[in-house]
Amino acid sequence: MTVTITHEGVIAVITIDNPPVNALSQALRQALVDAVSTIDADVSVSAAVLRCAGRTFIAGADVSEFGKPPIPPHLPDVVAAVESARKPWVAAIHGSALGGGLEVALGCAYRVAVASASLGLPEVKLGIIPGAGGTVRLPRLIGAAAAVDLVTSGNPLDARKALAFGLVDAIVEGELLSAAIAFAREIAGKSRPQRISERAVPAVEDGFWENVERAVAAKARREIAPCRALACIRKASEVDFSAAMAFERETFLELRGSAQAAALRHVFFAERAASRPPGLAGAVPRDIRSAAVVGGGTMGAGIAAALRDAGLPVVLVERDRATVERGVANIKQIFEASVKRGRISPETSAERMAGVVGTDDYGPLADTDLIIEAVFENLAVKRAVFTRLAKVCRADAVLATNTSYLDPEEISEGLAQPERFLGLHFFSPAHVMKLLEIVPTDKTAPATLATGFALARLLGKIPVRAGICDGFIGNRILKVTRVQAERLLLSGATPTAVDAAMRAFGLPMGPFEAQDLGGLDIAAFQRKAARERGETPFAPVADRLCTIGRFGQKSSGGWYDYPPGERTPQPSDVVAAVIEEEASGQSQKIWDEVSIADAIILPMVNEAALMLDEGVAMRTVDIDLVKIHGYGFPRWHGGPMHYAQTRGLAEIVAALDRLSISSLAEPPCEALRRAAEDGSFRPLERP
Repeated sequence: MTVTITHEGVIAVITIDNPPVNALSQALRQALVDAVSTIDADVSVSAAVLRCAGRTFIAGADVSEFGKPPIPPHLPDVVAAVESARKPWVAAIHGSALGGGLEVALGCAYRVAVASASLGLPEVKLGIIPGAGGTVRLPRLIGAAAAVDLVTSGNPLDARKALAFGLVDAIVEGELLSAAIAFAREIAGKSRPQRISERAVPAVEDGFWENVERAVAAKARREIAPCRALACIRKASEVDFSAAMAFERETFLELRGSAQAAALRHVFFAERAASRPPGLAGAVPRDIRSAAVVGGGTMGAGIAAALRDAGLPVVLVERDRATVERGVANIKQIFEASVKRGRISPETSAERMAGVVGTDDYGPLADTDLIIEAVFENLAVKRAVFTRLAKVCRADAVLATNTSYLDPEEISEGLAQPERFLGLHFFSPAHVMKLLEIVPTDKTAPATLATGFALARLLGKIPVRAGICDGFIGNRILKVTRVQAERLLLSGATPTAVDAAMRAFGLPMGPFEAQDLGGLDIAAFQRKAARERGETPFAPVADRLCTIGRFGQKSSGGWYDYPPGERTPQPSDVVAAVIEEEASGQSQKIWDEVSIADAIILPMVNEAALMLDEGVAMRTVDIDLVKIHGYGFPRWHGGPMHYAQTRGLAEIVAALDRLSISSLAEPPCEALRRAAEDGSFRPLERP
């Protein structure tokens, strides 16, 4: 039974039990409307408590109904029925009250919550807005400013902040149901508060709306939903409840069918499925209760911090006592920075550091479950680490290499029990970035691979299986991006124009700004290794800049100039002169933002199609997740493969053909041409 009604004296208890997250299915919506009528007709009932079984309150809409025509009763009608009930309802909240779940709670006369609960309206993260009164009731309850923050960000509040805002009426200690029933008994004989729908939005100061409109638009970066949500909140403050509800519903229905909403739904489902990829059904991951990191530099320290954030004790191994101390200090600096930003308390920082042991001895790793190597990107150095690990670690310990470009097959060559080895490509900073590329070798056991995915879940990361090639999925596409960016420079574009075009497309920064931030020497090192393998990487301007010591912000100059103490990029006469020399004799053209974006994004799609055909990437959604979570590709485009599919693969092929005629891109690969003929990438996907 989805909804049941029991009685505790004069208090009716409505229990929702729709696992796993009590989503608002059509059956549940109907049952809630029926419950209102039943309780209103029961003369023995003075008040009602709405609670949920399982681990959470109503956590939102039923995702299985996404993209389908809604079936009545619609959620606004459900919330209106609850709010209009003759007996006061008390929402008893644990877990998460999100989206429609919070809107139902707003229909209740009162809301009580346990301290660990969270409340929010995350709809903008799916490209839509609240559609059952969230933008209309919320500002009437907590004021416009707090409502704007909650709705346009999509981020939840913890219960204590919700109490401070007036979103909940009480935080209860002990057992929630008992406390909620006691609360209901106390308010049953009192005058019920004015219904939220009957209240006015408190007045705001002059200029408030203009200021928040600018702020929300700047943060949204061409996402539509946050700005439309703000418009609904403003409308709710200017018109009566009925008109505001109509405006919200019209906006909700319009956005629900938008391209951005479709893209964000695509990402939502891809993220949900990421930790349970096809092909691993039945594979049982190994228990990971302890971990070690070999190498305490920037990457190793970040990995160690991520492991500690997940509650695992960590041993940090370095080559000598001096580097051990530096490595431990690097980890400590990460936690201290989190304290300064208010993300953790000083006590939590101290607790995290107490779980780190630094040593220059491999002996303490004898009984460790997981060891991640994160030393310098050099094959011989990494092999030496695993030779030592093989001598001291248990035969069933999982051994992983963190490498961005090296071949894990070569790293693990000669390793005893190679079935327990795999690649784990973390992205820097490893304690922040959510992407984790998981790279099995031919000998990696299914249980080891499953352990990699289980580790990602534990760390709160998005895992993607990647095949072995130079750069795996993400960095292989990144190389194409950099090549295309330089081709643009040699054909008439400027670094400023290229970066501006990519920001306009939705990326947080352009390719040249990103290189200056990370350092041009990193890519130069990879190009040097590629040349030693007999390859001919294309980076005429970048190589010249590195030759004259322009490595980016850290050297006060890269693609841009950086005056002392400044991080704002300034166009560089030196770079312009180098570009002019390298472009000598090449035809020049005038580039607009759309053409620049096409010249970078479409070759990325072409390379991705090649990787699908080669089996380096298993699914199109894997490529989308890599680019979104590792490289800042805008979520609202759905990732490069969703973007290409939506735009039309035949159009992508035609545009690439035009670029290739002018030597501005590689021609479309056969895999992409086949997909265009079929109208979909599906034939390229593997189980």
